[in-house]
Amino acid sequence: MAETVIEVRGLRNQFGSNVVHEDLDLDVYRGEILGVVGGSGTGKSVLLRTIAGLQTPAAGTVRMLGTSVSEADEGAQTTLSRRIGVMFQDGALFSSLTVCENVEVPLRAIPDLAPDVREALARLKISMAGLSWSAGDKFPSQLSGGMRKRAGLARALALDPEVVFLDEPTAGLDPIGAAAFDELIRKLSKTLGLTVFLVTHDLDTLYAVCDRVAVLAERRVLVSGTMEDMLTVDHPWVREYFQGPRARAAQSSAGSQQG
Repeated sequence: MAETVIEVRGLRNQFGSNVVHEDLDLDVYRGEILGVVGGSGTGKSVLLRTIAGLQTPAAGTVRMLGTSVSEADEGAQTTLSRRIGVMFQDGALFSSLTVCENVEVPLRAIPDLAPDVREALARLKISMAGLSWSAGDKFPSQLSGGMRKRAGLARALALDPEVVFLDEPTAGLDPIGAAAFDELIRKLSKTLGLTVFLVTHDLDTLYAVCDRVAVLAERRVLVSGTMEDMLTVDHPWVREYFQGPRARAAQSSAGSQQG
């Protein structure tokens, strides 16, 4: 049996009278890449932020790496935060800091880490994310969209996390850039043994890197399973998404690459 590293039970997220999630359950297993999909307004990013401890749910429980995310004391939350990494949409970098300084931000939480060691570690993560060494000296405004995403990924990897959360990592990228980013995620996951929680709408990404998919609909996880499992689900949105023309094209592209 695979180890469960994230366990969500009875989750409720609500903003005023708007209930986004109701009685939502989800398991994420160690070492897998889980793709989270759903229509507009289904709360994909909200779910990511809740599991990562960035948002408090109205009800329900979230356990990650053996720790209750919402009930942990400050010390346990700090320890847990060092075991995860989060890449936000478009990187969400600090505009006044260089790429290297951005990646150093999480590393500053490590006591007595010498500045030169911190910089060396940051530049290593930048390289792991597929950026050149010189990119560390640039500011976010000097980077392309794809480079900013890679810089955001480098920052998410700064503390050698066990679990990485990626929010729409390929959104806005051209097909070549998106495919390269997909390959980077797949390689890093295997090389580093990462568990990846990946919010996406990109069918190519789902076919290229995801071991399982969780579909958000009707305020909950409607279904989870492999891409092959999705083809057997009798639900209007799931059928349209996974069996439509774009899905067939993505499946064909994935098949040709594997072949």
